[in-house]
Amino acid sequence: MGKYDQVELAVVCLLARGHALIEDVPGVGKTTLAKAVATSIGGRFERIQFTPDLLPSDVVGINMYDPDSRSFKFRPGPVFANVLLADEINRATPKTQSALLESMEEQQVTLDGVTHPLPAPFMVLATQNPVEFAGTFPLPEAQLDRFSLRISLGYLSAAAEVEMLDRFEGVNPLDNLNEVAGEDEIREAQDAIAGVHVAADVKQYIVRLVGSSRDHPDLNLGASPRASIALLRLSQARAAIDGRDYATPDDVKFLALPALAHRLVFKPSAEMRGAGPENLLLKLIDAEPVPQTGRATRG
Repeated sequence: MGKYDQVELAVVCLLARGHALIEDVPGVGKTTLAKAVATSIGGRFERIQFTPDLLPSDVVGINMYDPDSRSFKFRPGPVFANVLLADEINRATPKTQSALLESMEEQQVTLDGVTHPLPAPFMVLATQNPVEFAGTFPLPEAQLDRFSLRISLGYLSAAAEVEMLDRFEGVNPLDNLNEVAGEDEIREAQDAIAGVHVAADVKQYIVRLVGSSRDHPDLNLGASPRASIALLRLSQARAAIDGRDYATPDDVKFLALPALAHRLVFKPSAEMRGAGPENLLLKLIDAEPVPQTGRATRG
């Protein structure tokens, strides 16, 4: 309720063949958003509750011995789905978290030298609570960099919260949610995104904006080239959702914070001063000249 931009970001991420990290305090709808996206597009949905005792084989699967054939057979794990909800991903150990690295980057699982392709479309929606640290393991930079964007929901306005209570007074709204697009339609939409034109100066704008984070004195690590690719694809997807066959600098600016903030690593001295990725990125965006190509705004 009242979170149009966040819902749009989730759909943009899906169409861009990306993965989303939904990060916020408990009870604001992180899991609800993930389940709503999964239910709306059909296909196979799997959920993993990440815990400290979760093993990599609980995610990707395992080769099990079959006494009848006297050979090992692959038993797929829950990662073999169209939408995977990794709930409270930071509660698992780094070893288990790393089980998703190959899946998120290459859409495949390699086990005992054999590669198993994942279904298409494939999307990871992970949730984590950023204010609770007991029993958690921070996501490594390599894992964070594989998330195309990070979504923060925040609390509802008073009017939206009253409307939420009206909806939940009877049956849970998720119980009546139906799919609006099948697997084939999602794949066709994802293929169509590649046809959205991105002008040369918009690409240069992306590169300058991402590159400016790498030279900032407060940062140990800026955004990677993978971040530039993610920002490009997300901008194409947002343009298509808006009915355009071209991306604009406005698309890039709208997506810069959710696509880049989680990739920045601050120096300890900057963290002690209370520096944050959102404020830093806003300054970088304001300082970067905006090209005039396709300055059409949303209606």
